[in-house]
Amino acid sequence: MKKKETNVRIITICVFIATFMTAVEGTIVSTAMPTIVGSLEGIAIMNWVFSIYLLTNAMMTPIYGKLADKVGRKPIFMIGIIIFIIGSALSGMSQNMIQLILFRAIQGIGAGSIVPVSLIIIADLYPVEKRASILGLNSAAWGIASIIGPLAGGFIVDALSWHWIFLINVPIGLVLMLLIWLYLNEEKREVDKAPIDYLGSVSLVVVLLSLLYGFQTLSEGFTPVTIISFVVFLVSFVVFIQIEKRAKDPIITLELFSNRTYVLVNLIAALVSGFLMGVEVYIPMWMQGILGKPAALGGIVLAPMSVIWMFGSFAGGKAMQKWSAQKAIFISMFPILIGSLFLALAKIDTAYGLFFICSAVLGIGFGMTMTMLTVLAQTSVDEHHMGVATSFFTLSRTIGQTVMISVFGLVLNASMNQGIEAKKELGVTKDMMNKLINPHTVDSLPTNLIGELRDILYNNLHQVYLVGIVLLVIAFILNYLQKEETPLA
Repeated sequence: MKKKETNVRIITICVFIATFMTAVEGTIVSTAMPTIVGSLEGIAIMNWVFSIYLLTNAMMTPIYGKLADKVGRKPIFMIGIIIFIIGSALSGMSQNMIQLILFRAIQGIGAGSIVPVSLIIIADLYPVEKRASILGLNSAAWGIASIIGPLAGGFIVDALSWHWIFLINVPIGLVLMLLIWLYLNEEKREVDKAPIDYLGSVSLVVVLLSLLYGFQTLSEGFTPVTIISFVVFLVSFVVFIQIEKRAKDPIITLELFSNRTYVLVNLIAALVSGFLMGVEVYIPMWMQGILGKPAALGGIVLAPMSVIWMFGSFAGGKAMQKWSAQKAIFISMFPILIGSLFLALAKIDTAYGLFFICSAVLGIGFGMTMTMLTVLAQTSVDEHHMGVATSFFTLSRTIGQTVMISVFGLVLNASMNQGIEAKKELGVTKDMMNKLINPHTVDSLPTNLIGELRDILYNNLHQVYLVGIVLLVIAFILNYLQKEETPLA
């Protein structure tokens, strides 16, 4: 009997749709959140609707990666989609904010499988020289989600109800499961008799939860909760290392971290992803708070970055075939550095249109860099460790984003407090800064103070982007430490 082959085209489309389904969750929920709060109340804890999804997603990523190597890509991918569907259905039926937060945690547990296993499946299906182009298309799902999400969220809330922003995932997920069941056919794996590393898995969850939660609360300052979280992180990290050293089949193979190239790639990815958060969060704030644009025009500035990211990925694929890893990544990070310098040096009256050009330049750099780093993370390790290596790479990006958004928040708040203190004799308050950033409340501010408030915000954002430049300089130094002959393809 002839062995059934994987339908590469259908499975690639499934991977794209699954990636889009998880990517759109952030943007579509953001748009619907005012309506959800009005329906369920609980404005004080609404941020946890976003945070819990990211936390559980990050916690489960390396565990799914290990299971994808141990059990197979297909079952782990399908389990992730099932959990995501269940979380989506329950979220859509939530009766209060506590329930929604709990069910979003379940949704995040499912999403923790979808993103890394998607990348692993792409690596299985495509050779290195073609992989960058496919990763570019897959990355486009995130860009499309950032544009379509707010529009779809608004339409669904207006035409149906907020419940459907979650419930719509159910039929899509069921169709995906059917297609994956029928058309993804893996080589039969030898049964791995090594016991599953349950202790390592539990301790890893504690490590990640305490670390990420600590940074989530860091924006409020060094509170007792923040300090306790970091103490728990340090203790659990030491325990985790000891457990993994003794485990027969560790959840994260420690020998990966003796691979210099792999370690450097993860560190660079964390730094670049951290800077990306500074771009996505603070450029819209600049547009609205300093240039006085409405929310829609403030967010649309990021559209060129999302679209051109895909073309940057294609360019990264070409660069991989010409140059060493060190040279290719150096060239790919250069547009990001140019964009960061523009943001750090831009004047308060810089024209709105110039930010579109900056966004496009950043898109080229991010697209090339993240694609090449993903491929290098996969090719720098043995094939039987690729699942763990890919999922840990995804986790590194998440940790970089979580850590840096907290650091940027601290820098912004410290700079803002100094600015307010310097102009307190004029009657400037922190509440005024909040109103300045919100296009709906800026008109309620005293006209004579708007210019002063914009000066403060302008200086705050410059401090953020100066920190961003430091991140990129460190990334360049780390890249220099790579072996120049390390090939990408």
